[in-house]
Amino acid sequence: MNIYDVSKRAGVSIATVSRVLNGNPNVSEKTRTKVLAIMDELGYTPNVFARGLGLGTMKTIGIMCSDSSDPYLANAIYHLEQQLRGNGYDSLLCCTGSSLENKRSCFELLLSKRVDAIILAGSKFVELIDKDNAYLIEAGKELPIMLVNGFLDAPGIYSTVCNDYGAVYYAVGRLLDSGRRDILYLYTSHSYSGLNKVQGYKNALTDRSLPIRRELIRQCAKDLTAAKELMEDMWNSGLRFDGVMTSDDSLAVGAVKFAHAKGMAIPEDISIIGYNNSILSYCTNPEISSVDTKVKELCITTVDTLMKVFDGGSVPAKTVIAADFIQKQTTNF
Repeated sequence: MNIYDVSKRAGVSIATVSRVLNGNPNVSEKTRTKVLAIMDELGYTPNVFARGLGLGTMKTIGIMCSDSSDPYLANAIYHLEQQLRGNGYDSLLCCTGSSLENKRSCFELLLSKRVDAIILAGSKFVELIDKDNAYLIEAGKELPIMLVNGFLDAPGIYSTVCNDYGAVYYAVGRLLDSGRRDILYLYTSHSYSGLNKVQGYKNALTDRSLPIRRELIRQCAKDLTAAKELMEDMWNSGLRFDGVMTSDDSLAVGAVKFAHAKGMAIPEDISIIGYNNSILSYCTNPEISSVDTKVKELCITTVDTLMKVFDGGSVPAKTVIAADFIQKQTTNF
């Protein structure tokens, strides 16, 4: 039982419940009596984190990301902080790395700072093993947890996600319809987003009655040199491909470097598609066709949803935003 349940049952905003908890005089006696009665009925006992927008608020939001040097996440952090500041909130940033232990530690640190909510930027905070998400689920009972491009179905947790499945399905479909048949898929992780992307790749093939070739689905470190070297190893072993779809622009840069090293014409001999439409996709010759995942829109929507939660409004647990395909010079559709 948490402050959001009290708000919903009493028919008032979270801010009003918080004002009752803090003894704010700007609440009518009738409303105060009603809220207190609902608390008693539900057996609700407020704790240090159940504050909403009343006198106890710190006007501070915690932000967690796994790697602030990643162009996508750095961009997300920028837009989140800008949007929060525009709504009168400060932010505290924790860069966690990839280990679950560090993620939990950073999460507890933010809770200790009495933040009003926590935003998790990127899909790597939702673990594949259910029990590893227990700390998020428990915290969601007491304060809003916002996921940017990650999804976890639990009370108090709100997700804003890009339709990664649809974006990759569309992009691979365009490659196939243009005559490419041996399409290499390079990806970086098995995160929520990563799993949706690879499924989009597979379904684009099967929906055209084409086989899924496991040897053409390869995981790679998010590093352009690693991607180039992996492709060279595959090529030198006799494996051929005429198209490359990647889960990140850095891998697509590696694909361009690979093609240049092999003397292949782009896009005539090999077509390449990146992901995120980051600055990296504009830094190669030729420039890389890429999927624009609308990171700015994702972040604006996340903060707008959080403000509605604070105000006691009705908001969906999951909001899906469509991506755009930005054709540049590595495809010739």
